Amino acid sequence: MSAFEALHQRWIYAHRVAALTAHLATALPREARVLDVGCGDGRIDRGVMARRPDVSIEGIDVLVRPAVEIPVTPFDGRRIPHPDRSFDAVMFVDVLHHTEDPLVLLREAARVTRSAVVIKDHLLKGLLAGPTLHFMDWIGNARHGVVLPYNYWPECRWKAGFADAGLAVERWQTDVRLYPPAIDWLFGRSLHFVSLLSIRDRAGAADGRG
Repeated sequence: MSAFEALHQRWIYAHRVAALTAHLATALPREARVLDVGCGDGRIDRGVMARRPDVSIEGIDVLVRPAVEIPVTPFDGRRIPHPDRSFDAVMFVDVLHHTEDPLVLLREAARVTRSAVVIKDHLLKGLLAGPTLHFMDWIGNARHGVVLPYNYWPECRWKAGFADAGLAVERWQTDVRLYPPAIDWLFGRSLHFVSLLSIRDRAGAADGRG
């Protein structure tokens, strides 16, 4: 591990986990059974459950790591191996930009959730956004053997994709402050978002619009 990778793991990653834990814990529905797609080691999920004892989280991942903090099932990266409406919420944390077509998993999430989809991902926005995101992705994921297609989308494309999958935006936040202040100006900026989505047709039916 290089000196920068060691710094990333001990300082930047720890700060990111704490910030993401707070954002996700706020976004998830009450007493939710949650599926984390591409959960990694489950550290973030364990932190969310510590903040939200009413929530239970299990994961699926293409690469199941030797040490994980939640139950994890392998999957093929395209088809979520669970029945329709089997979870209260589905969560993606920096996963969709690792796929060739995020719409595949967005549609799968809409299929298996009963109410909500929570997403943290990257935004292609601002000066040198592409190269900055490439560098961050490589530092954080290359050593784990994660596929890196560097598939970053601007806000307009994300929102079009949500609509295509039948998802409605309930919350869209870009001021997420994932990193220590000294470096957030470089790696934070407007490059990240957290979004809470609902199932559009079901939301309309519930309040009499559908």
